[in-house]
Amino acid sequence: MIQFISNLIIPLLLFYVLGYGLLNKVDIFDAFVDGAKDGFRVVIGVLPTLLGLMVAIGILRASGCMEQLAVLLRPLTDKIALPADLVPLSLIKMVSSSAATGLLLDIFKSFGTDSREGYMASLFMCCSETIFYTISVYFMATGDETHKPITGMRWTLAGALIATVSGMAASIILTGLLIA
Repeated sequence: MIQFISNLIIPLLLFYVLGYGLLNKVDIFDAFVDGAKDGFRVVIGVLPTLLGLMVAIGILRASGCMEQLAVLLRPLTDKIALPADLVPLSLIKMVSSSAATGLLLDIFKSFGTDSREGYMASLFMCCSETIFYTISVYFMATGDETHKPITGMRWTLAGALIATVSGMAASIILTGLLIA
């Protein structure tokens, strides 16, 4: 039943939008073209930021810098029951979900999906957000009527970091309770 409903949602939504536009005498094609133009403006505005993030992550992964950081932080991570091998995942996830997925697969290959590390890494992926990616994309894409990006983030970054750290702490606690 859910499969049937999910297959119908997109066509129904499309017909609803078309029907609503026709009933309100809106030129649907012009509205579509205007929306596509706005979409391209957003892509062009966000593209340099995305490229910079992707290049930085590629450099960090290729250099081995993240693994060295994990080795340096091992005494601290051992005290909070965080496997040092998950430090790169916890940091990269805040920037790129696709790069974090690659690290997650590496963790699964090294330790297994049912291991303590695999379980905790899965929880990390579920409870954290790509903070810096999301902030850069949404704050660049949204703005005032002059299409200037929003620059005053105020508490956005602090709140996102607190939420992510809290989720990761909960992941460590849950893993400790569920995996002996």
